[in-house]
Amino acid sequence: MTAFLILAPFGTFALLLLVASATVSLFTAAALALGVVIWDVARGGSVKMLAAGSVLLFTAIGCYVTLIDGNWSRTALHLAVDLGVLAIALLSLAIRAPFTLQYAREQVDIETTKLPGFLATNYVITWAWTFAFVAMLLADMLVIFVPGIPLWIGFAIAFAARNAALYFTKWYPQYRRGKDVAVKLSGDLR
Repeated sequence: MTAFLILAPFGTFALLLLVASATVSLFTAAALALGVVIWDVARGGSVKMLAAGSVLLFTAIGCYVTLIDGNWSRTALHLAVDLGVLAIALLSLAIRAPFTLQYAREQVDIETTKLPGFLATNYVITWAWTFAFVAMLLADMLVIFVPGIPLWIGFAIAFAARNAALYFTKWYPQYRRGKDVAVKLSGDLR
């Protein structure tokens, strides 16, 4: 459910952009991202960097397209959104607060957050998402700068990158826990 809510504004933006104007797509995505922030806070969660950043990102691009230059192609809009999300992910790593950490802390017990591998696991998962964002960005650039590449190729790469990151996000913590247990058991046997 959490992954769905996190990604809902981006999916909404991409789908609406196929049938509606850039302005409608961007501001609807911004409103949905704001709704996710409000919902999260209302249920006792914190304001997440990715969610708040998404509100600002969609709003800023929406204002630019509406007030300054409305002649952006769909692919250029995807490129701008992908660049913005990549910037959020890289910023979270640069300030030593991987954006996945906020979500993870709300999904596990306090003891788990104190484990030495917890922070490292979130760095790895945030890097996995960062690489997925890079793949999405490269897919958009491919569609923009290589004439003749069908639009569906960009969508397929973005879909695969997102799904790979989702799978990794679910798989890696279990893998890491298994490794930590094995290390602890081998230490106990000595």
